[in-house]
Amino acid sequence: MLSIEFIPYSEIESLTSVGRIRKLLKLAKEKKIVLLQGRLKKDEETELIKTTMEEINKDFKGIELAVVYPEKKNVDFLNKAKNAFFNAIMGDRLGFTVIGPATVVKEIKRDPNKIQLMTGNNKRRRKK
Repeated sequence: MLSIEFIPYSEIESLTSVGRIRKLLKLAKEKKIVLLQGRLKKDEETELIKTTMEEINKDFKGIELAVVYPEKKNVDFLNKAKNAFFNAIMGDRLGFTVIGPATVVKEIKRDPNKIQLMTGNNKRRRKK
């Protein structure tokens, strides 16, 4: 069974960086695909990957991670300033982050208009 959990930004906003990483990694270890509103800071993403690498074992094979962030081209100065102000006040709530265990999520492909999440087949075929 495929399990997807949505985490609103408000749920991780008050956590420390370590708390955010632990929460997300715990969910991935439970074989859940996490849809996080917004995004982690660059150093938090780096630390999440580092922590994941340290915790890989025979049961936990790591994570797949993708950040989808709306990038508008040809935006005038006023709108850029408005977006920067909103981001500074509200935090990194624009876009979303997808995190999934590598045993479930085989690949995440993204382009400006869509995201494709390829999952693995958990059933093994018997050799004849």
